[in-house]
Amino acid sequence: MLGRKQEINLKLNQITDGLVLVVAFWISHKLRYDNYGGIWPESVKIPVFKDFIWLMAIVVPFTPLILEMTGYYHHPLQKTILLSLKQFAKTLVITGVLIGGFIVFNRVGDISRGFLILLTLLGGGMLLAKEYLLKRFIRRQVKLGKWQEEVVLVGDAEEMNRFEDELISDLSFGLKVVKKIDLENSDSNELVKSLHEYSVKRVFFAAKNVSFGKVQIAVNECEVEGVEVWLSADFIETTIARPSLDAFGGSLMMVFRSAPEATWAMLVKGLTDRVLALVLIIATVPLWVFAMIGIKISSPGAILFKQKRGGRSGKPFKMYKFRTMVAEAEEKKAELIDMNEMSGPVFKIQNDPRVFPFGDFLRKWSIDELPQLLNVLLGQMSIVGPRPLPIDEVEKIQESSHRRRLSMKPGITCVWQISGRSEITSFDEWVKLDLEYIDGWSLGLDLKILLKTLPAVFLKRGAR
Repeated sequence: MLGRKQEINLKLNQITDGLVLVVAFWISHKLRYDNYGGIWPESVKIPVFKDFIWLMAIVVPFTPLILEMTGYYHHPLQKTILLSLKQFAKTLVITGVLIGGFIVFNRVGDISRGFLILLTLLGGGMLLAKEYLLKRFIRRQVKLGKWQEEVVLVGDAEEMNRFEDELISDLSFGLKVVKKIDLENSDSNELVKSLHEYSVKRVFFAAKNVSFGKVQIAVNECEVEGVEVWLSADFIETTIARPSLDAFGGSLMMVFRSAPEATWAMLVKGLTDRVLALVLIIATVPLWVFAMIGIKISSPGAILFKQKRGGRSGKPFKMYKFRTMVAEAEEKKAELIDMNEMSGPVFKIQNDPRVFPFGDFLRKWSIDELPQLLNVLLGQMSIVGPRPLPIDEVEKIQESSHRRRLSMKPGITCVWQISGRSEITSFDEWVKLDLEYIDGWSLGLDLKILLKTLPAVFLKRGAR
């Protein structure tokens, strides 16, 4: 979590980038509208600047937010220009999708391609140039001894040295240790004397091997003096979970999360899921009718297949699919157990004899998955997420680490789906892909998976 200073710097950076884009917008329109250099045909005129305000209203506020999602503002002094270009390219793709969606749903007329090319080159160039100049300026100020905040470091010798090497040496934090106090071997009044002598605003604690009692006394001394305390929490070591602080009632709580927390990005994911599900249901109505008629003609029984699946945290929900197997498929499952091609608790076989011919067609084109959009509308599933397993298979999961795939809402498509699902026969590998998705989750990753899902469906890759 960023400190207040870093958070303020981030917002200022984003506001500045927004203003840079406004300038790039005006210059790009001016160059294209007046046709500087005579690059474009004189007969092709573009609208006046005010007709592009709607586009600016999308690009200017959303671009800095998307840049933040791609990590553009993280550790700016340590980044290479190549990484910045990669992050900007990702932002360009996501922004392009937003603009494209707006154009389709609002039936906006054609946009000047010349203007968009100029805006991309000029806007991107100005943002990258601003980042480069800002980095040079900050580095110079820090090396000259300016823009450095003096802090006192408290704890045990070993942890203080490690903390100083790993964090304080990072120029982007702008911190300078003026005093190190070993709580195990120092005078009881040394911390208070140092606070008075150096007039610091913050004290950092790296006290992994110091008793809580001594740390408590030192924290109280800072509290009385009105000095901020930053306490390193690595005395509890985790390999996956990300620690954060929260309040519960009147108590300060340290929270360890090994799944994405409830952030604005997760809120956007939930809203996008429902909107996209509704749009897809409307757009695919002909396929629904086609599937319903085909199933009714091909095989006696219900049109929809309903099955209890494990949702988030394993909570059961009723998942919907178009039926592709004979009506008594569940009763026949026991007879086919020996044919299972999947390791672990999952049951999957190629050329399943229970699937009737029209059902096989629906599976190959993933049309049987469409009713799961109803589960998305009900909030039980997401468009992108780990695939939900039947309840009996969830109960057979033996390794606790495998159950972590249940920490996110299940989805219609996932990394497993686009990786050639029928070619993966190891449940461990399947879980590994799901956990990589959970640990690296972002809105950008969801978009990437969605874009890869389309060719996977059309090429019938891994379907069965």
